[in-house]
Amino acid sequence: MRLSWKERVSMALLGAAAASGLTALVLILVEATTVLLPADTKFGIVFDAGSSHTSLFVYQWPADKQNDTGVVSQALVCQVEGPGISSYASDPARAGESLQACLEEALALIPEAQHRETPAFLGATAGMRLLSQKNSSQAGDIFAAVSQVLGQSPVDFQGAELLTGRDEGAFGWITVNYVLGMLVKYSFSGGWIQTPQQTLVGALDMGGASTQITFVPAGPIRDESTQATFRLYGFNYSVYTHSYLCFGRDQMLSRLLARLVQSSPAALVRHPCYHSGYQATLSLASLYESPCVHTTAPLNFTQNLTVEGTGNPAACITAIWELFNFSSCTGRGDCAFDGVYQPPLQGPFYVEASYPREHRWLRDYCASGLYILTLLLEGYGFTEDTWPSIEFRQQVGGTDIGWTLGYMLNLTGMIPAEEPAQWRAESYGTWVARVVFVVLTLLAILGTATVWILGPQG
Repeated sequence: MRLSWKERVSMALLGAAAASGLTALVLILVEATTVLLPADTKFGIVFDAGSSHTSLFVYQWPADKQNDTGVVSQALVCQVEGPGISSYASDPARAGESLQACLEEALALIPEAQHRETPAFLGATAGMRLLSQKNSSQAGDIFAAVSQVLGQSPVDFQGAELLTGRDEGAFGWITVNYVLGMLVKYSFSGGWIQTPQQTLVGALDMGGASTQITFVPAGPIRDESTQATFRLYGFNYSVYTHSYLCFGRDQMLSRLLARLVQSSPAALVRHPCYHSGYQATLSLASLYESPCVHTTAPLNFTQNLTVEGTGNPAACITAIWELFNFSSCTGRGDCAFDGVYQPPLQGPFYVEASYPREHRWLRDYCASGLYILTLLLEGYGFTEDTWPSIEFRQQVGGTDIGWTLGYMLNLTGMIPAEEPAQWRAESYGTWVARVVFVVLTLLAILGTATVWILGPQG
């Protein structure tokens, strides 16, 4: 039986459609390559509620973490207007309100879709530690006020807490070693390796109310109260750390002045650390507001004092020396001052450096400088040989040196890691060929239909 023209053309087109369709099917089944899409970015907010001021830091890290620890970088820093939150003891609501402007700046940076999943923390340091000693009820009211403001914000507020001096020192140590790239290094074979602990640097911090020293000693730490341990990037760390409350810059200046007042029989106090020609009047009551300032004799807190500068560096050093109890460490090689255990210093050290910009602090530069020298040389035990190993820094690699980054870095271990998104991908040539054969298949089928519908009959 002879096929008609229409039948012959239709069979040819259907054969082409079958071949083309089969080829397209084979191309669809070709194994695709699994690719990892870029990880989402996570954010975290930390408020550093210090004794003299509060700062907000926003940190970010990729969602796929390394060994359970985020690779954290600083995205924003905002200085809160006004003094530290401990200054709002008589009006705690203002402590919470003071955080609002910086919080709004952080929220503007973080994508709105991620606000609810962004953890926020507030850590209070020595200023609030002193207020808690003086009046725990007032300290509780301030924590309640800041918690209310942050708890009502669209972020995942994790709470406000009072950091211990040991935590403050340890987190500061984590920060400086992290930003220097000292904690871990990525090997050529792929994977993180721990750097030798003897190469890690120590951290020194001078705050307004306390000062901290933290380092990895060469030998064992014999006093467990001065030991901090933690785990980062899958590795364990153990450091010596101690915080000296009342030895921060502001409290030292108050203690120094109070000591001079107690040794002055009249209402005129000659201050050897103030420059010659300086004179000011202050309230005696305000000087004794801090728990760091003690008196053994009854005083008339209603009177005012006149303070006059004499500009005598030798007398200034003597007065500062009396703020320390060095005799309690006599004959001990593992003691700093005030009877506090400290192993021998090990490694280079970084000091957080800050420079007050206000003119009113100029009178205190001499006392502050001599105090830092006394603390480092006589207190912590640095020598002419080890002094060059100290570096004073405000930032390293664009990141502020302080406890907040170490705090955030440590806390990222509490935030679940997300696996990078996976997608099936194929080469461009395979994709083009598949599209071409699919189109040819459709054209062949359409051609067959056209022949039967529009072609000549018979």
